Amino acid sequence: MNTRNINQELEIFVLYELNKKPDNSQRELAKKLNISLGKINFVVNELSKKGYIKITRFVSSRHKARYYYILTPAGIKEKVRLTKEFVKRKMAEYEKLVEE
Repeated sequence: MNTRNINQELEIFVLYELNKKPDNSQRELAKKLNISLGKINFVVNELSKKGYIKITRFVSSRHKARYYYILTPAGIKEKVRLTKEFVKRKMAEYEKLVEE
């Protein structure tokens, strides 16, 4: 598996998690996906630069400031595209294993 595929899979997982719970903190995402907080921060910022998510800051009574991550229409399309590629790649891997 190459680096591009790993990054795409990470983007898929982050997009899915943000779609399920837009008020996830980056720390919560890092823990859930078992990767570093710095890597999550990088991926979230890249998704934002690409226009796939919109980051909105809101004030909460328990927390001084939190962020809300909203998938844009482009982000939803990208999530679907990446998911299709992921499934296609995994099916090819499975078929290769079955042949062996």
